[in-house]
Amino acid sequence: MFKKWKYNMLHINPQRFIMLSYLIAMIIGTILLMIPAATKNGISVTDAMFVATSAITVTGLSTVDFEQVFTRFGMTIVVLLVQLGGLGIMSFASLIFIMLGKKIGLQERMLLQQSLNVNSVGGVIRLAKYLFIFSFTIEFIAFILLSIRWVPEYGIYDGGFAAFFHAVSAFNNAGFSVWSSNLINFVNDPSVNIIISMLIILGGLGFTVIVDIYMKRSFRKLSLHSKLMISGTVLINLIAFIIFLFLEYDNIKTLGSMKFADKLLASYFQVITCRTAGFNTLNISDIESPALLLMMILMFIGGGSGSTAGGIKLTTFIVIITSVYSFLRGNKNIVLFRRTVKDSYIVKSLATAMIPIFIIISIVFVMSVTEKDNTLETILFESVSAFGTVGLTMGLTYVLTPIGKYLIMFLMFFGKIGPLTLALSLAKKDDVKIKHPTEDILTS
Repeated sequence: MFKKWKYNMLHINPQRFIMLSYLIAMIIGTILLMIPAATKNGISVTDAMFVATSAITVTGLSTVDFEQVFTRFGMTIVVLLVQLGGLGIMSFASLIFIMLGKKIGLQERMLLQQSLNVNSVGGVIRLAKYLFIFSFTIEFIAFILLSIRWVPEYGIYDGGFAAFFHAVSAFNNAGFSVWSSNLINFVNDPSVNIIISMLIILGGLGFTVIVDIYMKRSFRKLSLHSKLMISGTVLINLIAFIIFLFLEYDNIKTLGSMKFADKLLASYFQVITCRTAGFNTLNISDIESPALLLMMILMFIGGGSGSTAGGIKLTTFIVIITSVYSFLRGNKNIVLFRRTVKDSYIVKSLATAMIPIFIIISIVFVMSVTEKDNTLETILFESVSAFGTVGLTMGLTYVLTPIGKYLIMFLMFFGKIGPLTLALSLAKKDDVKIKHPTEDILTS
């Protein structure tokens, strides 16, 4: 019976298997958070499910005050869910198989390939090993550095736990914090800002890029994907930093009252974190509309493919922008770093962007009815934040209606597994091989 169940599970659509594994993890996480020891005064099933979904999708949104509701045990459950969701359920399954000395077959390798979002089955086990070694090493180093900063201030127990929690949360781009004010109290603290932001960047680049850098150690020898991620990350962060600093420079509620050096630090951190992490050193509801729009764009783009980040992914955004540029220039091919991008990637990129746009618009429309006491800007910001698995909030999450909570949960889940993974998991295989004649249509 077990062998038959295992056979059926391993031979279903890989996208459906991944989607199902995350659903199961969400249910288990919900049950664990309902344990009396996990909370100080109890929690509703819906709120427990919301936090569990937010954790396993490494988002960071919460319908309850995290510090006031959860005990250390509950926070530990959340951070373990974050670790599981960030590194991937199939990656952890592979690690267990390796530790037990079990053979990993082709089907399991294909599932791991889909989970890690790499193009080939070859080398996925080695990539998974590198993933764990690198991730745990970086988190441990961050834990030590943050402990040096927080233990003297909060004590060994509280300071050490805060260091551990934030190291895992930041590297996995989750945005959960043990404090109700998140990191607002550290807006002018260089050590906290730099450590957390570096964790976010490393987690958001993608494990394939990190391994590529480690193996080749030369920008010229890197794969096209790695080159795009590194150059794109530097460029988009720099541009966004300058724009955010300019837009919020005189806003007395955010940067206006700060020293110039603190303005630079706060702008840098907020731009880095809104790519997909969800930490904040500024009160998001105090940020003015132009800067909020910039943040929504960054959240929608997200981080790297195969990383802990959400969004449509930076490489997708680059392909779309360069394809438009090539079309306007009259070029038939997209060439990046002397490499031609396949037409199939252009179509995939457009689908990856258009599916979430349609879903977000639909959900924002429904929530404009269910959450009618809130502005459209607030609803849109929360929805994009959920899809990008970012976790930044303007305060709407705390006052969501039950319908609103489930809609945001869906967006977090949708953003984590990816638009195409969800679409392919629901799609039926088309066996029709008929090729129809072509005909022109008017598109402009």
